[in-house]
Amino acid sequence: MHEENKAAANGCGKIRSGAQNGAALLALMEKTGYSMVQQNGQRKFGGPPPGWEGPPPPRGCEVFVGKIPRDMYEDELVPVFERAGKIYELRLMMEFSGKFIGVCVSLDNCRLFIGAIPKDKKKEEILNEMKKVTEGVVDVIVYPNATDKTKNRGFAFVEYESHRAAAMARRRLIPGTFQPWGHTIQVDWADPEKVVDEETMQRVKVLYVRNLMISTTEDKIKAEFNKFKPGVVERVKKLRDYAFVHFFHREDAVAAMSIMNGKCIDGASIEVTLAKPVNKESSWKQHFNGQISPSSENLLGFPNKEEATQKSLGKPASLSVRLNGQHSPGPPEVERSTYPLFPGIKLTPISMYSLKLSHFSSAVMHLDYFCHKNSWAPPEYCLYSTTSQDGKILLVYKVLISSIADDSQSYFMPEKLCTTVEDAKELAAQFTLLHL
Repeated sequence: MHEENKAAANGCGKIRSGAQNGAALLALMEKTGYSMVQQNGQRKFGGPPPGWEGPPPPRGCEVFVGKIPRDMYEDELVPVFERAGKIYELRLMMEFSGKFIGVCVSLDNCRLFIGAIPKDKKKEEILNEMKKVTEGVVDVIVYPNATDKTKNRGFAFVEYESHRAAAMARRRLIPGTFQPWGHTIQVDWADPEKVVDEETMQRVKVLYVRNLMISTTEDKIKAEFNKFKPGVVERVKKLRDYAFVHFFHREDAVAAMSIMNGKCIDGASIEVTLAKPVNKESSWKQHFNGQISPSSENLLGFPNKEEATQKSLGKPASLSVRLNGQHSPGPPEVERSTYPLFPGIKLTPISMYSLKLSHFSSAVMHLDYFCHKNSWAPPEYCLYSTTSQDGKILLVYKVLISSIADDSQSYFMPEKLCTTVEDAKELAAQFTLLHL
């Protein structure tokens, strides 16, 4: 079969020579007045278009289009996309597969996750280092160690002025090419922050309090937040170095946030924000700068919280784990689907660590992924058993997390026993992720 016929059979159009392609693109630029620049593995059409006045379109105006045929270029794409509206900018990557295209709203992510950072580095040092080698740095977010506030947790988030700046920085910071302080860092996209509509946030009456001392009690937190107006706090739930403070009335929560943010409790300067509600219909999701759904607390014996969220580092999946023979309530499982493997489909070997967290459906896999991200040794599981009064064998796992960087070790063990090995291991992984 001739190449032209092969292309037509594949639905990819006719094959054009380089001269034909160049002529078509020149004709497009003359017709539209748009400029075209090729750099960093992509070709930019427009941005801004002729006669454009004012700032670029705001975030949320961009879509990502995937699976474009390899031999389709701007002269064919622009007329298709213009049907939806005026194009500000089109960026065409120079390597695609084929078949039908897919379109979704672009995440417009401006934040990178930087792992394996020396724990003795301060925010200013990390910020200056990132500014030296990347452009468009706006801020660096660093979380203090839960037990030693003078150290960081071994990772940071770098905020950039635009998605493009973040993407260019991600390429620049490829592991092995850049070693700040003599360390090989890990770089990846940070999961986008949860966006909650303004109407929902106007109803929130729970505060998220971060950077607490491990030794600070719930009673102490409640007393401190009741000082400005006695009796306004309904309850407090503390987990490791962060807590959720529930108020009876929203106006008191907002006032307390303004007063208490930056205050010292037991020698630690706390950060106070409104807690973001969790979508009850969504799966139980966390990310490194993200959130956990309230149902996870039921698995670990915590009281249910109507609209509060928990900030943590891991990202275990939605579960309905059997605890002592009973199913605890939980959000629905992530939808799982199978697809036919047709002959001729190309399969590429990959590492599980190159996937996104959304590809994992268990806390055990999330914990393994998280340890790898932070250059820690894989988690070690030690199984223990006891016998219940009615003769049942009950199981629990202790998890050992070892840091390769500083040889430190931490043990985590939930306070609940399970009847199956699988449930015990999953619960242990969930518990560990909640307390890292």
